[in-house]
Amino acid sequence: MTNSEIQNLLKNQRAFYQTGATIPVAFRIAQLKKLYAAIAAHEAAIARALQEDLGKSPFEGFMCETGLVLSELSFLIRNTKRLARGKTVPTPLAQFPSRSFTQPVPYGSTLIMSPWNYPFLLTMEPLADAIAAGNTAIVKPSAYAPATGRLIAEILSRCFDPAYVAVVTGGRAENSALLEQKFDFIFFTGSQRVGREVLRRAAEHLTPVVLELGGKSPCIVEETADIPLAARRIVFGKFLNCGQTCVAPDYILCHASVKEKLVSQLAEQIRAQFGEHPLDNPHYGRIINEKHFHRLCGLIDPDKVVVGGQQDAAACRIAPTVMDYVTREDRVMGEEIFGPILPILTYESFAEVVSGLKNAKKPLALYLFSSDKNHIRRVSTELSYGGGCINDVVIHLATSSMGFGGVGESGMGAYHGREGFETFSHRKSIVDKKTWLDLPIRYQPYSSTLYEKLLHIFLR
Repeated sequence: MTNSEIQNLLKNQRAFYQTGATIPVAFRIAQLKKLYAAIAAHEAAIARALQEDLGKSPFEGFMCETGLVLSELSFLIRNTKRLARGKTVPTPLAQFPSRSFTQPVPYGSTLIMSPWNYPFLLTMEPLADAIAAGNTAIVKPSAYAPATGRLIAEILSRCFDPAYVAVVTGGRAENSALLEQKFDFIFFTGSQRVGREVLRRAAEHLTPVVLELGGKSPCIVEETADIPLAARRIVFGKFLNCGQTCVAPDYILCHASVKEKLVSQLAEQIRAQFGEHPLDNPHYGRIINEKHFHRLCGLIDPDKVVVGGQQDAAACRIAPTVMDYVTREDRVMGEEIFGPILPILTYESFAEVVSGLKNAKKPLALYLFSSDKNHIRRVSTELSYGGGCINDVVIHLATSSMGFGGVGESGMGAYHGREGFETFSHRKSIVDKKTWLDLPIRYQPYSSTLYEKLLHIFLR
């Protein structure tokens, strides 16, 4: 789209929103049901698009994308009426007689910019939250996942008038043109580098934003952990979508006493889950494009590879790879990996681990495998990170009952379920003052000793 076309699109959405059509809860629920039915009807097509873009198997595509969107829609269809109600709160005695309440209202015209690694999930789930909250939305899928982007555009154009929900395809030029506009709210998922630019551009219009970013998410494996089970779950979470998952364990911090056992179990689990030759496994995906493939290859130190490392440049595939004897100075530790490479670092003192992580950039996720209740408590209460798991990985994002989001460098704001509805809403504070009594205490002249005593009683 050209700049003028994008301006007209946003103008039309503003006009539609101003009619009040999106405000009634019945309308919102009807649109959620319409979207649910369309996604269910296109399940096979979505699976094909995800396989074309990322090599995802239909099972993985439904488990990690389509199914999670349907689950979020189901939650919102059941709960939007309740979430949209005003909530009465206590009223100070000084404001008697009145009723105080908060009322969630839509922001208005919203922009949703989504990434390529989970192109369907990370587009449709925030869109569902935006619809439930009563907004209009312009959706901008990533150009790196073109098949899924085309399908999203097809599904949404069949469901909604573009004055209500529209899709803008394209690349950097379209992204820049969108960010020049004044939206009422922006929801962005992607890299920290682009997130900074989105935040900078939004600040020009004082537009509120949610940024879902990433970072180097650590996975701590203690000597008290169930090592075989830890290895099984880490291999699942790390190499899901070929490691192209924002909450994948980026690296392992392993107690030195169990490191050899962990490496052995990781190798065994890679064979068990992906076969002796993972690059021949049709259910194992691929790297999104050549640029990212070559970046990842540059992070692999052949001298430190203990499992995997095989590459297929023609197909942009890298086998699940484990690197041992890694230090903080290695290149693989200098950036978020976002691929199927798992470095292992060791430690001797848990206190040093906690201290080091306190001084590091705040990650999107953190994982701890341990049976030590004191260490679990410390990681849960002392360290700052977006979210995480105890004795598992990645599954904390697969629920509509908890918000998902980052903190610090890994993002700001959260969504999913109630949190998603709240994210796309502004909660107004309102006092409904009654007219049958008007206490004179607040009005001048301030000369009454009685009123002064009452004021001290009311405001203590």
